Amino acid sequence: MGSHHAHHHNHQEASSRAGRAFRWSIALNTGLTTLQLVIGFGFGSLALIGDALHNLGDVIGLVLGWGADHLSRRPASGRFTYGYGRSTQLASLINGLLIFGAGAVVVVEAIQRLFNPVPVIAGPVAWAAAAGIVINLGSAKLFGHDHHHDLNQRAAVLHLLTDAAVSVAVLISALLVGVTGWIWLDALTAIGVGGVVIWSALDLLREAIALNLDGAPSHINLLEVNATLRALPAVEAVEALHIWSLSTSRTALTAHLVIDAAALATSQLSQEQLIHQAQDALAALGIGKTTLQLETTHHRCGEHQ
Repeated sequence: MGSHHAHHHNHQEASSRAGRAFRWSIALNTGLTTLQLVIGFGFGSLALIGDALHNLGDVIGLVLGWGADHLSRRPASGRFTYGYGRSTQLASLINGLLIFGAGAVVVVEAIQRLFNPVPVIAGPVAWAAAAGIVINLGSAKLFGHDHHHDLNQRAAVLHLLTDAAVSVAVLISALLVGVTGWIWLDALTAIGVGGVVIWSALDLLREAIALNLDGAPSHINLLEVNATLRALPAVEAVEALHIWSLSTSRTALTAHLVIDAAALATSQLSQEQLIHQAQDALAALGIGKTTLQLETTHHRCGEHQ
């Protein structure tokens, strides 16, 4: 009971921290986008305007992620018997598409600028880019280490880190252009940054698509799960094993455990105790929602959810 209460408390604390991180990130990046647009248009810097538009994509992605994170915590109701956890997976997919699109726009714009260089006013652009680095890295830090276990939050952090990288590129290129006068450096740097953004988006999209198709989450080792269940007392085989995501942070499993009734009796374990052992072992692997059915070779012995 105490363990369950601690787990519930930790989950609530993590959800609350994620909500604060989303709120602050949206507010800070909205302010940053406005600042960069004002300076970009005021000093004629297309590089900074491009960075601001990428920031605007961040804000849209963060709003989607925050909404999905909030929706995923609503209880199941009506037709939605599994709840609304899948909204986080849809948000991750949309975020991945936004990141990919932003990277493609940066590359295309940079190639055009490489052949038609645009003068860059180093001072204001450098300061605005530096502000972008600080705000985006600070916003990413707000999510803490928990974002690694939630694809939706990971997508938000990826948005922020990639935009920080864009700001770094804008800052370096602005300083170099200011010192050397080589305005083509701005475009060349942007091509490299855009390539990194696209690569990171492809990784996110692969995982988001897999989850939306009910694929097992990447952090779950199927062989390890099967071996863990097979190692339980009296379990002879594991059949009909299915693992999928209820949301970007919750994993579900169903399976049939074929047992030797005589061996189970020898182990002095009841079916209920065997089920609890299996659930505890699966929880240690990151699988919190399980439906296990015990069967003998010839007929069903029992069922537990």
